[in-house]
Amino acid sequence: MSNLKIAIQKSGRLNQDSLDLLKNCGIRFENGKDQLKTVVPNFPIEIFFLRNSDIPQYLEDGVVDIAIVGENILIEKQKNVEIVELLGFSKCRLSLAIPKEQTNGDLSFFNNKKIATSYPNTLQRFLKQNNITADIHYISGSVEIAPNIGLADGICDIVSTGSTLFKNGLKESKVILESQAVLAKSINLSQEANAILDKLIFRIQTVIRARKNKYILLNVPNEKIEAVSNILPVLKSPTILPLAQKGWSSLHSVIEENQLWDVIDNLKEAGAEGILIIPINKMVL
Repeated sequence: MSNLKIAIQKSGRLNQDSLDLLKNCGIRFENGKDQLKTVVPNFPIEIFFLRNSDIPQYLEDGVVDIAIVGENILIEKQKNVEIVELLGFSKCRLSLAIPKEQTNGDLSFFNNKKIATSYPNTLQRFLKQNNITADIHYISGSVEIAPNIGLADGICDIVSTGSTLFKNGLKESKVILESQAVLAKSINLSQEANAILDKLIFRIQTVIRARKNKYILLNVPNEKIEAVSNILPVLKSPTILPLAQKGWSSLHSVIEENQLWDVIDNLKEAGAEGILIIPINKMVL
């Protein structure tokens, strides 16, 4: 059986999260400094450490079979590849930004202005859709400095927290697109490669599902079991175990993290006590 070739970012904001995801999927490997490729001993996969902007082209050409890459890069490069899984990390947005002293934050500000960006294709499509005519200056890095040195009137760049914009005297004015890390594949995978990919996706989904959920344990008087069970957003039904103290039971269930605090408040009001929240390592449905 041949190995599935996966590309991840050699360095940058996706690198460590990508490595952590693979390791949480039970994939063991060594990734030494300046290493460009590594073979995994316990899964039929080879890992390629590539420059982020090159990954879409390698993927389209079939040099690699799959890749963990920013959705924004795929949109910008416009390569013929397929996104197969949203990974939920390295979330960011591509936004227009203007000097913070500028009061007009509307799109009209950019009409007949100069915009510096590392994403010229995405920006051009957005401006065309909104009937804005602007002069786009391509810059491969340090886009935020462009307005300060008179190169541009505004910028279009990736924003995570907004702190870099603030430090450079800029403010976000319009979000063009939302992005996150994705798993993408070549459209010409063999049947054998797709079979390996299916196994990897299964593992990835168990890790992602575990990150989104928590295991909850709580004690409740027996007469309140039904009321408390109705509050719990369970997969099927809670596990109910009798406690040593007569008339009490322990309920075990799984809860989505984004519902956690509202549900806990309701559980307490319904009579639940001794509530424990435990992280889940893997979650297989």
